[in-house]
Amino acid sequence: MTTLDLNVAVLMGGRSAEAAVSRVSASEVARGLEAGGHRVTLIELDDGCAACLLELRPDVVFPALHGPPGEDGTVQGFLELLGFPYVGSGVHGSAVAMDKSLAKTVFQRQGLPIADEIVVEPGSDLVEAAAQIRDRLGEAVVIKPLRQGSALGVTRLANGGDLQAAVESALAYGHGVLVEPFILGREITVGVLDLHGSDPQALPAIEIRTATDEWYDYGHRYTAGKSEHLIPAPVPEALAEKLQDIALTAHRALGLRDLSRADFLLTDNDDPFLLEVNTLPGMTPTSLFPDGAAAAGTPFAELVGALVHSAHRRGVVPD
Repeated sequence: MTTLDLNVAVLMGGRSAEAAVSRVSASEVARGLEAGGHRVTLIELDDGCAACLLELRPDVVFPALHGPPGEDGTVQGFLELLGFPYVGSGVHGSAVAMDKSLAKTVFQRQGLPIADEIVVEPGSDLVEAAAQIRDRLGEAVVIKPLRQGSALGVTRLANGGDLQAAVESALAYGHGVLVEPFILGREITVGVLDLHGSDPQALPAIEIRTATDEWYDYGHRYTAGKSEHLIPAPVPEALAEKLQDIALTAHRALGLRDLSRADFLLTDNDDPFLLEVNTLPGMTPTSLFPDGAAAAGTPFAELVGALVHSAHRRGVVPD
């Protein structure tokens, strides 16, 4: 692996609902890169971002961004127009993965295990939508904004409840709502490290545990001590390999690169359901992807260094 020191711009924040978490990820990425000898500039994703980048002329841009517009292909297209190599997936892969229903269509074509769903479009009659959900999926469901991350706007109605209110709340994030049946199961995640010029590598499966009657929501993801990461996940070896294979297949099918993280639910019968794939996993002190990489033998500073070198070697290559 090259030891070339690079001039790296780390993008953070912006107008995303996950901007605060993005800034934490960006700070961690910057520290890791600086520890590896790289020159790092933190840049806020705002109206002055383009001018800052053009003045800095970085070798690589690391978008430490979460949610739209940093994770849905918008920023990726912006960086390609400016001519800067960047860490992560391209415009098309980012956009498809960000849309939960569209991504599930890709997974279905690959024969991957997914849950049934209903999509509620903006402007829908909520009384009719709730009736359709009950008729097809039952009362116990999970309601999610269609293009949002970090479990923001997610409502779990494990025992039924006010469907209209939950759908209306999720619609406030824009772009529609995904509704799936509530599946009782263990939360598992598998990262994929896909450096330019190398074969993609599935990281160890991680089980996420929270206190009884709690789940891995926004607060549990980013508050130290609110969740436990079991690495490797306590599952049979054959099942762990199956989960890794699914994560790799989903990564390739979406056309992703550099890194991704596939999230699963695992039932008591060890049946996995692939929920979604995150193209810019968190890099905070409580994030899962760095834990998986460390368990595979790649400490954080080495991980972020490998990612910027991967982007630098690839250059500006639209997908």
